Amino acid sequence: MAIEGFDYKGFATSMAEQAKDLAPKELKDFEKEYIVKTLGNFTMLAGEALYNDESLNITADQAIFITQIIAEWSFHKSVDLIHSGILPEYWDSIMQKIAFTIFEIAKIAITKNLPKEQLLQAVEFHVVKVYKESIEELQKRGIIDEEIKKRAESQSNIDDMAQVAQAEAQQQAQAQQNDPEAQARKKAMIEESERNRKEAEKKRKEKQEAQKNMPALPKFGKAITHKDLKLMTLAVVLKVLSQDKVTTILDKFNPRDSKTITGYMNIANLESQVDGDLIADCIKEIKGCLPIKRKLTKENVILDIIDLYKAYPRERVEKTVKRERPIVKRFISQAYDGEFGELPLRVAGIVTDYIKENI
Repeated sequence: MAIEGFDYKGFATSMAEQAKDLAPKELKDFEKEYIVKTLGNFTMLAGEALYNDESLNITADQAIFITQIIAEWSFHKSVDLIHSGILPEYWDSIMQKIAFTIFEIAKIAITKNLPKEQLLQAVEFHVVKVYKESIEELQKRGIIDEEIKKRAESQSNIDDMAQVAQAEAQQQAQAQQNDPEAQARKKAMIEESERNRKEAEKKRKEKQEAQKNMPALPKFGKAITHKDLKLMTLAVVLKVLSQDKVTTILDKFNPRDSKTITGYMNIANLESQVDGDLIADCIKEIKGCLPIKRKLTKENVILDIIDLYKAYPRERVEKTVKRERPIVKRFISQAYDGEFGELPLRVAGIVTDYIKENI
């Protein structure tokens, strides 16, 4: 069943119209047209894919949220590419990688019910990563030199717009200093901020009290098991990672172990309470069980897909990408025969990982 209340065509048109007004004034007409066209196309394609994907089971609000993220990043990275000095004939391939990455990351995050803040952080991380890798690839191929590479990597229209907005806000605040009504609103905002601060402080203290009542850390040599040690070691490692990475990793565990690891992470100074040599031995053991990440090559991608065909019926593999673009479905079909299709290598790797995650 299609997503009720999700007019992806109207939404894509609206986003494209807004892009016309937001495009930097100093750009040439064909550059502005590229921004509007790219944003509109990607938003339309993403919206249509979400609308027709019955397996996702998402709401209209969630579908709008995903397509809006794609629209916003399409706008910002299009502007960055135009300012970078990279020739126009290379823009599309980079933008396609970025849009595809956003789409897949957002879908996975939505289906796993990640908070919006974590979703946005994950999307930003992968957008920046794909953009940088694409530029490095152009340099390796001899298409751009070091100067253009540095200029491209330094572009960040999203940060530029944020700075402009901040400057305008400061100017507005200065203009309102002598306005009694503005002062009253400002006072109300300060009071609201103070209430929020006190509420946050209250919650912080409640969390501290809850931590005091947590079970004590098992004493080594007595009740602790080897599994306990592994879970504690993982907790020590996870404490230094970002929240989105922690969530992704904990999702791989069964609920009971995930809860145990989270509990250990909340223990103050956990790393100082666990013998360092035991942690090192445990990390070494865990590392020995981890698969070695292979280099991303056409041959390895084909081997991965062929392994999927060996493990699952062909119909099931191809059903996983049933709602994807024809170029993706064609690539999967060709891989069955040992042929590498027309997808860029990076995108092919993302597609393969997506199938592994969702089959």
